[in-house]
Amino acid sequence: MRHIFILALLVVSAITNAQTNFEKGMQKAFELWQNDKWSEAENLFERIANAEPDEWLPHYYIAQMNSLKSWSVKDETVLKAQLSKAQEHLNIAKRISENNPEILIMQGQIYTNWVAFDGATYGMKYAAIISELYKKANKLAPNNPRAAFCKADWAMGSAKYFGQDTKPFCKDIEASIELFTNFKPESNLHPNWGIERAEEVLASCKS
Repeated sequence: MRHIFILALLVVSAITNAQTNFEKGMQKAFELWQNDKWSEAENLFERIANAEPDEWLPHYYIAQMNSLKSWSVKDETVLKAQLSKAQEHLNIAKRISENNPEILIMQGQIYTNWVAFDGATYGMKYAAIISELYKKANKLAPNNPRAAFCKADWAMGSAKYFGQDTKPFCKDIEASIELFTNFKPESNLHPNWGIERAEEVLASCKS
């Protein structure tokens, strides 16, 4: 009986240490990213992803980093490489965590990267899909501020593109900021971005 108890303690200890190593690695990657060491942070996320095959978060952040980098890219070859990598890792995250609103939102962001780069080529292909992704995320998690904001922001951008009034969407942006204020992520490793961008969009509503 004592041997079984000791074995159980060893198993619990091993699990705890593994979780601690995962958390430490993720926090280190966040620190590198915050200090503008993007390549080092991405490489560390990749190592964590390889070491933790059941964790969706490192794949999610690799996708997010490549999406964010792509906003300022003008070279189509570079853009395709970045967004292909983002999509590859997001696909893995989807397999690990199905019907995850955060992953749906990030998929919408990646498709938006394509539309922003070349609206004439990719607008028809992705516009309706992006709307549906944000609607689905919002339905799955109505209190998720990123789902609410991205849904409203995309609708506002679409209205602007077609020369329509964008003011009706300002109340939705404002409502998303209230959600951001009250939002508690599942852990300090889970997505918690977006309020700064939401505040910028709301400020443009009032200008």
